Amino acid sequence: MTTGDAIPAFTRFVAIDWSGAVGKRYAGVAVAECGAEGPPRIVAPTERQWSRSAVYDWLLDGLERGPALVGIDCAFSLPFDVAGRYFPDPDAATAFDLWDRVEAVAGAEPDFAGGGFAAHPDYGADFWRAGTQPDWYRDPHRLTERLCRADGYGSPQSPYKLIGAKQVGKGGLAGMRMLRALKRAAPDRVAVWPFEPPGPGRTVFCEIYPRLFLIRAGFGLRKIRDGAAVDAALAVLGAPPAGLSGAVTDHDADALVSAAGLRWLAGREEVWSPPVLDDRTRRQEGWIFGVGDRGGGVDAPGA
Repeated sequence: MTTGDAIPAFTRFVAIDWSGAVGKRYAGVAVAECGAEGPPRIVAPTERQWSRSAVYDWLLDGLERGPALVGIDCAFSLPFDVAGRYFPDPDAATAFDLWDRVEAVAGAEPDFAGGGFAAHPDYGADFWRAGTQPDWYRDPHRLTERLCRADGYGSPQSPYKLIGAKQVGKGGLAGMRMLRALKRAAPDRVAVWPFEPPGPGRTVFCEIYPRLFLIRAGFGLRKIRDGAAVDAALAVLGAPPAGLSGAVTDHDADALVSAAGLRWLAGREEVWSPPVLDDRTRRQEGWIFGVGDRGGGVDAPGA
């Protein structure tokens, strides 16, 4: 979407707290949904916990329920200052070309796992996978991650860092595989922003960073731990209370607040066309929904 295009209309807003862990089901995956009005709610998995394949099935079924804006907490691409080297013509390559490369390497892994890409001899040397930080590792970031920090929304990890509790790289690779499968299953009903324009009637998938919504709701770096805090955040984001009582997991809280935050931001043209989102970034690296809508900027790619 570029400046002047119509702002897309959605009947549903979905936020997914994601995981790249190895396994069959994951405590770290949570799904929340809200309509055009009303509070967000947690979507319960059919089993005790979500698998990534079950999320895929739920999203695919949901395409029949009208156009949705779906935010997933994972990187939709890699920093192309590094990933561009994987292609004969780095300038012509797109994020979708990267997805094809990840699928070609990791496609045999179950449940959309993508860790095999980071272990492959042709690509693994770019990832910090074990031990202390190697001398060669430069912690590459995408433009949107650097601007997220400059905007005061927190410090997203580099997708090339696979160390520590906050690492996001394997989750990003798994997300790329799932999104690729959704696009292939329903090409006329799925758009992945900002790589593609939303298009009328399509469900649009975007990348989210839940801390952005928590900071905008006044929580700074604090965690939400109970239903009352969830409702306090929702109130700032224009949503009625969810009405939960007692303790709430970080994953559920992130999903609930992010679903309301997506609805809160979706009608603003500047969110869809941030001034610093250039053509290269739009094609190759992607963008975190809500970053850069207030203007500002950072240094050119390469930092």
